[in-house]
Amino acid sequence: MSYTVSAVCGSRPLRDFLGLPRAVYGEDPHWVPPVISTVRRTLDVNKNPYFRKASLKLFLCRKDKTPVARLAVVINRLEEKIFGLRSALFGYFEAMNDAEAVLHLFEEAERYCRLQGAQVLEGPFSPNHYSELGLQLDSFGAPPSFFQPYNPAYYPSLLEKAGYRLSRRFQTMKNDHIREYIRARYGLPPEPAGRHGYSVRSLSLKDLGEELERIREVNNDAFASNWHFLPLSREEYTFSSKYLSLVTRPDLIKIVEHRGRPVAVLHCVFDINPLLKKLKGRVGPVKYLKFLRARRKIKKLILFTVSIKKAYQHTQVYHLLLAAFCRMIPEFETLETTWLSPENIPALRAAESLGMKPDKHFAIYEKRIVP
Repeated sequence: MSYTVSAVCGSRPLRDFLGLPRAVYGEDPHWVPPVISTVRRTLDVNKNPYFRKASLKLFLCRKDKTPVARLAVVINRLEEKIFGLRSALFGYFEAMNDAEAVLHLFEEAERYCRLQGAQVLEGPFSPNHYSELGLQLDSFGAPPSFFQPYNPAYYPSLLEKAGYRLSRRFQTMKNDHIREYIRARYGLPPEPAGRHGYSVRSLSLKDLGEELERIREVNNDAFASNWHFLPLSREEYTFSSKYLSLVTRPDLIKIVEHRGRPVAVLHCVFDINPLLKKLKGRVGPVKYLKFLRARRKIKKLILFTVSIKKAYQHTQVYHLLLAAFCRMIPEFETLETTWLSPENIPALRAAESLGMKPDKHFAIYEKRIVP
């Protein structure tokens, strides 16, 4: 029995890297196979503009020539410039329940990171704006919603045995009766009508490129002080938004403007995971049409982001977004958030105001890799 870890180079090793999750999850009824073409696109350093300022290295561990663990390592030069620490990020971690294989995998990844001058290796992260964050810690008997990480229960133990410690926790929140809750607490508010130059509208498809630029502008301002947040370039946001029309509708994205300038965005998406599961990682014309038909019946909504420019966070903007949200919710039954930090008190209180309660928990792990 022998273990070998090598950098992924060439089409055959990449196929093994992309194919490992199917061997790990097997017949797990809750696992949602990723669309392989989308993963390839995200990891293509020639196509993904994120890699214009970052490097990518893929590692694959084999046990007697059989792939048993994988890892992607990203080093972004902006991390040190903005946060003052030269850190490397790992993602796309998948492994069989084999602690020795994972130890070999991370030892090779850490060796590479030290050669690049990195001081810390932490994750899981993914090099894409529309991607999961963290490792699942609980609720393993429930299917993941869209944007939620999903992994076997033994993953945290594998990381701990490799010397990694839990450094940050996140949670999602959920209300399984959002329609009834909104009706009872808020009723049906009138169409949001701002004063003093404020207005609320849905996303416009007439000039989608400029609309995405407005959203990017708001997000970069609103999240500038968030942990590990790096400002997105126009090219990055456009790249990440390629499949936006498949996961949402224009009326599920609300933009607040003040005297014609964007100041806040409410961005909701469908929970398309049950539909993605049926694709089994592959997309074709027939599957695509079935996907679009089935999407009309989705009753679970994901509150992806609520972003308000810092200068407008204590104005009437929040109430305008709340009124807009209450008007969109009657056709849905369940509402979930993406990950929320326990330190983000305003976000937690906003979720609680919608009757949402803590649901699943996730974690980031880290290890200092220099003496």
